[in-house]
Amino acid sequence: MKRFLLIYEADADYVERRAPHRAAHLERARAAAARGELLMGGVLTEPTDTSMMLFQGEGPEAAIEFARGDPYVTEGVVRSWRVREWITVVGTLAATPA
Repeated sequence: MKRFLLIYEADADYVERRAPHRAAHLERARAAAARGELLMGGVLTEPTDTSMMLFQGEGPEAAIEFARGDPYVTEGVVRSWRVREWITVVGTLAATPA
């Protein structure tokens, strides 16, 4: 299976703005993880304005579908998002070990 990064870009007030929507976001994330689509996710710090989630699948559809229905996106918490294929070659989660 291939790996895909879902990347969210937000403003400096991201932590505060996400608070009302965090429970619903985490529920979606846990459901995607239970289906085996989402491998891990989290936020970058200093500044806390970017988050990433690592998905797996034959194509980017699971990551795209997640973003389109995520309250962080639908409620305008993130200002932009994108999905990028990530060719992983080293580590226990590597899809194409070298």
